[in-house]
Amino acid sequence: MLNTTTPSRERNAFELRFESLFHAGRGLAFPCDAAGDVNLDALSERARINYFVARTTVGRDYSMPLVLRSERQRNPYLPSYC
Repeated sequence: MLNTTTPSRERNAFELRFESLFHAGRGLAFPCDAAGDVNLDALSERARINYFVARTTVGRDYSMPLVLRSERQRNPYLPSYC
């Protein structure tokens, strides 16, 4: 569940990352809070579909997701999420 009292800067300071089991270095990442909660309403339709695909194919196509400090927090010049 998304904690709406958390400032948006903190909610997007992390990403939920699903690594591909078959293609090293490939995967899907979605902005989230420290608990790994993704605000689905903030995602584009394509990103939302990718999120659900990754969740349903954990163990077949993707590894268990990890909550990591966002790459954008480390490098603000990266493009924004879709």
